[in-house]
Amino acid sequence: TDRQLAPRTISRYEQGARLFLGGRARKGGGPDGVAGLGQVAVTAFLLAEASRGLSAKSLQGRVAELRSLLRFLYLQAMIPTPLGQGVPPVPGWKDTGVPRRLAMSEVQALLDSCDRATASGKRDLAILLLLARMGLRAAEVAGLELDDVDWRAGELVVHGKAGRSDRMPLPVEVGDAMVAYLLEARPRVQCRTVFVTLVAPPRPMGHTTVSQVVWRQCRIAGLEPVRAHRLRHALATELLAKGVKLAEIAQVLRHRDLATTAIYAKVDYSALRELALPWLVVQ
Repeated sequence: TDRQLAPRTISRYEQGARLFLGGRARKGGGPDGVAGLGQVAVTAFLLAEASRGLSAKSLQGRVAELRSLLRFLYLQAMIPTPLGQGVPPVPGWKDTGVPRRLAMSEVQALLDSCDRATASGKRDLAILLLLARMGLRAAEVAGLELDDVDWRAGELVVHGKAGRSDRMPLPVEVGDAMVAYLLEARPRVQCRTVFVTLVAPPRPMGHTTVSQVVWRQCRIAGLEPVRAHRLRHALATELLAKGVKLAEIAQVLRHRDLATTAIYAKVDYSALRELALPWLVVQ
């Protein structure tokens, strides 16, 4: 919590710690698993995890979890040396893939597929617009509360990663959809969370449920199912196609590092083919 990690990240780190220390305790590492802990045991654990057939990304997650745990154990004087500094990295190139672009026509088809005559259609349209027009993450949509909307100023407070909060302008289209949902479709509940389930008993929607809304609505619209984050990608690539600079796109997406936004500068292979023929003709 001191590092302002998301609850699900904290849970993942706790599970990683239990996996490592629990295994050590069962093998004679004392009740807390730290007795005799050294670099050999750390490396052996990672090799055992790799032998399970985990993906490179999953192994990179294990490394991050293990480094965090070992730093904590050292700072708490539970181990004599900072073993976290010696945890080997997992080989792998970052951002080598080219994500498929979701065209604006597909995004519009997704929005048009929402049945505005039903409560679920009103709710899902508001969710999809927050994702597609404002680039919110699924967790940010799920975390919205009624007090985060400033209707007079036309602004929305978004609670992002690492405890960051940003005040963003609320587009009219998005605001209208939210009003329709809140006045006509949202169940009467005591909680202040904006989006709640419609099946009794109503409860706040989690980030996975928000992403499931996108997946389900894609099937209804006859599109290849995607998760919520693809709508964030679609907004970024559309802005890029319109000539918006990466620094400005980073502000919209609330990226701290411009390198994170740079992934949207990639082009797909179909775009490269369109450029190749005219280039050959000129030559």
